[in-house]
Amino acid sequence: MEKLLCFLVLTSLSHAFGQRDMSMKAFVFPKESDNSYVTLKAQLTKPLKAFTVCLHFYTELSSTRGYSIFSYATKRQNNEILIFWSKDIGYSFTVGGSEILFEVPEVTVAPVHICTSWESASGIVEFWVDGKPRVRKSLKRGYTVGEDASIILGQEQDSFGGSFETQQSLVGDIGNVNMWDFVLSPDEINTVYLGGPFSPNVLYWRALKYEVQGEVFIKPQLWS
Repeated sequence: MEKLLCFLVLTSLSHAFGQRDMSMKAFVFPKESDNSYVTLKAQLTKPLKAFTVCLHFYTELSSTRGYSIFSYATKRQNNEILIFWSKDIGYSFTVGGSEILFEVPEVTVAPVHICTSWESASGIVEFWVDGKPRVRKSLKRGYTVGEDASIILGQEQDSFGGSFETQQSLVGDIGNVNMWDFVLSPDEINTVYLGGPFSPNVLYWRALKYEVQGEVFIKPQLWS
């Protein structure tokens, strides 16, 4: 009986967070919702004093409304790390509840690759779009990002793991989501942008632990 209970528990945990090589795959969010999202399981054992996040996404929403691209919440701070598109402005990047903006003068409908990094020692933020860097900015110098994370794609968390709004949901594709616990150099970011190998140690697209909720599908990527 004890062996059976142990098997059922392990089966349940395996179902909750499956691990898969997502190479050449993307999560597809086909319509607006407040209940469709993907939860990612990070490999974190201590707070973050630096990080880099890189990913691809593809949507038609940019000229119509804002939407969440990457949402990392802790129990003390809903917007511990947030990458968000703000209509008529561009990219909003948040660490520890403090926000800075990276303007985008022209909006086109095409797959986009972004990388963003932050370090506590200087507060310096770098934001790269399709392999090209924006002017460096700074926020939350001396801050530490909590490791008890709820990481969600497709929705913005207004509370830990929940409180989603339809008008902040992503409609489109997202893939190649990788995260490191340090700042990548310009050469390393260029390697990632060109699809070269550079193994992440927090989130790894080729060995991704995730759980899908609602109407989200896994399909071949539409970008090369």
